[in-house]
Amino acid sequence: MSKSNRNSPRRSRASESTFSFFEFDRMFPDDETCLAWLVAHLYPDGIWCKVCQKVTTHYRIKSRPSFSCGVCGHHEHPMRGTIFEDSATSLKLWFHAVYLMSSTRCGISAKQLERELGVTYKTAWRIFHKIRSMLGQDLTYFEGSVEADEAYLGGEGRWRSKPAAKGTTGRGTVKTPVFGLAQRGSNGSGSRVYARVVPDTGQRTLMGQMKQRVLPQSMIYTDEWNVYRGKGGVASQGYTHKRINHKQGVYVDGDAHTNTIEGFWSLVKSGIRGAYHGVSAKHLQAYLDEYVFRYNHRDSPAGMFWAMLSRIEKVLDSA
Repeated sequence: MSKSNRNSPRRSRASESTFSFFEFDRMFPDDETCLAWLVAHLYPDGIWCKVCQKVTTHYRIKSRPSFSCGVCGHHEHPMRGTIFEDSATSLKLWFHAVYLMSSTRCGISAKQLERELGVTYKTAWRIFHKIRSMLGQDLTYFEGSVEADEAYLGGEGRWRSKPAAKGTTGRGTVKTPVFGLAQRGSNGSGSRVYARVVPDTGQRTLMGQMKQRVLPQSMIYTDEWNVYRGKGGVASQGYTHKRINHKQGVYVDGDAHTNTIEGFWSLVKSGIRGAYHGVSAKHLQAYLDEYVFRYNHRDSPAGMFWAMLSRIEKVLDSA
């Protein structure tokens, strides 16, 4: 008979999981523990009293999720200014939603959150988008070896007024154009990506995006799309440029390829198709932000759950 304790299941050492459901449930069994974590996260040096103008001892108010200053009695509300503000939903359900979103490779739909959390679809949709709003892309610059590529996401592809031939996508469709960059990994670090919805795939637009994110003198790898070459192209912006000609069936030529960024596009497309089935142009950037966050934090030592949870902050700290 197995010697394992069935009442206290543990994650297998062979598992690739960094934070299992059993660990989540033990660490956050109720609203009280979730609030305690939030306070420790938002006030690492103690709660600052606005009246006393210093860090003071605060005591929990039993009737509400707030704290009272032990000196002047001023109330501090940890959830004010965060994604939890004005929400009547249990804090445990919010944390569970973060866990569900972090534990899937390609995301989870608001409809699935509704089923998992036992809330209305309206509530699930709000939780879903509030959590995603924390996952904005970091304002960091790329350098070294950088791949650039454009893609087309969204509705049915069409060529002018006629449906596109089977398998036809890309330039000339009514899909939403997006532009992406991938900095290749080096010295043991993994690759990083950046993706942005763009109004078009013209030279001025794509070069403008590149100049905003890539440091001069970097090596840029692209496909044969003509906006990347010639006057106003990549080389004219102070970069070294290498191209790979996909139309000729060439996908790798020495170190010249765009496989990293194309692999990211593949993850985005399969994720949208599998989890969401479709995304409107209005919300596409928010979905891109989520996939960029997942990709750039895929090797986070703390795990995806903690990477997402650590994004919680007070964006407004009014009295």
